[in-house]
Amino acid sequence: MWLSGGDFSSDNTASVVGPLLRWLLPWATPGQVDALHALIRKSAHVTEYAVLAVLWFITFTRERRWSPRTSAWVAVLIAVGWACLDELHQASEPSRTASAFDVGYDAAGALLAMLFARAGWRRASEGLTTALLWAAAAGGAAVIAVNLASGVRSGLLWLTVPAAAALLVVRRRRALRP
Repeated sequence: MWLSGGDFSSDNTASVVGPLLRWLLPWATPGQVDALHALIRKSAHVTEYAVLAVLWFITFTRERRWSPRTSAWVAVLIAVGWACLDELHQASEPSRTASAFDVGYDAAGALLAMLFARAGWRRASEGLTTALLWAAAAGGAAVIAVNLASGVRSGLLWLTVPAAAALLVVRRRRALRP
């Protein structure tokens, strides 16, 4: 509930996140910085409710109250219920606004976490790690190419893109070992 208070309003987080994004991405326009700030805020919704659902799932499965399937559904229902209460709280805060879309982001985070839980943490995290490394390597290479063509410096991308590619190679070689 603390995160849904006035301290974490869009204006307040923009005063911290905005300068950081402008430092990391000096070529970004104000509109792009605002869009990234919004993406970070919505990603926080997904992440915090995924964590909440996982914690409830672990609690229910460790206590062996219900089957893993029932535990997953109950965890999602609790997370969505809490998301609704959170938005009601935000409606009472002068610097915040309530949004049904935010409840949707929260529910998506809880559902995604339960898909991971049901698939098995190791298998799901391996797949996600590989997908993120591919996104970092391929996406970063594309951004470097665009930056080179437009004469913009790429900064840390010159380190992170090769690191992501190297990690993909290492992971592939380990997977192929007998």
